[in-house]
Amino acid sequence: MNNKSTHLDLNGRTALITGATSGIGKATALALARHGARVLVSGRDAIRGDSVVAAIRAEDGVADFLQADLGDADSTRKLARRALETAGHVDILVNSAGIFPFGPTAETPVDTFQDVYATNVRAPFILVGELAPKMAERGKGAIVNVSSMVGDFGMAGMALYGSSKAALNLLTKAWAAEFGPKGVRVNAVSPGPTRTEGTAGMEDGLAQLAAAAPAGHPATPDEIADAIVYLASDNASFIHGVVLPVDGGRAAV
Repeated sequence: MNNKSTHLDLNGRTALITGATSGIGKATALALARHGARVLVSGRDAIRGDSVVAAIRAEDGVADFLQADLGDADSTRKLARRALETAGHVDILVNSAGIFPFGPTAETPVDTFQDVYATNVRAPFILVGELAPKMAERGKGAIVNVSSMVGDFGMAGMALYGSSKAALNLLTKAWAAEFGPKGVRVNAVSPGPTRTEGTAGMEDGLAQLAAAAPAGHPATPDEIADAIVYLASDNASFIHGVVLPVDGGRAAV
C-alpha cells in the first residue's frame, strides 16, 4: 500500500516564476505560495509585480519581486543570478512568460520574429542553463514550462507563436533527458484557450477555439496553475518529459 500523502507541501522550497505579474504566471505564483513555497515573482512591470507580492503576503505567504526583461539575454541571465542571491537556491522554475503576436507569415516583421523567439525560447533556455545545474548539485528540482496547444498543430496566423511553443516542447523533453538522471524533473503544460489579461481582446476567438473541445469553454488561469503546481510537486515525482494538455479535452477530438 502506498502511504504517500497527496497533500502538496512546498514549505522550504523557492519557486521562480517568469511572467508572474499577470495571467497564468500570477495565478501560479499565488497557488505555489498557498502551498508553502517562497515565491520569486518576475516580470517587467514593477507596479504589477509589487501588487502580486502584496497579495501573497496578505495571505501570509513569502514573496519578492525581481524585475527583468526576458527579451534581453543579459537581463535574463541576471534574473537567474539575482534569484540565487535573493533566496540562496531555486527549487522550482516556472517558465510562464511569453508573447503571442498573431498574423500572416508574409506580414510578420523580422523584429517580431526575433522578439518572440527571444522571450519564448531563448529566455527559458538561459534560465534552465543557469538554474538546472544548481538544482542537479542539490539532487532535486522541478522545472515546468508553459507551452500552448498550438505548439502541436497548425493554425493559420499562428506559425510564429506556435513554432516557438513547439520548440519549447522539444526543449522540455531534451532537458528531461539531460537533467532527470540528476534529480531534476522537467515537464510542461500545454494550455488551451484561457481567459487572461493578455487575451481579453480575443473573446470571440477564445470561444470559438473552446467550442471545439469537450469542456466547451475557455479555462481560467487558476485551472492552468493547478496543473503547474501538481507537476512542480513531489506528487508528480515519477513524471519526466511530459507535455501535459490542459486544454479542456481539445487533444481528444
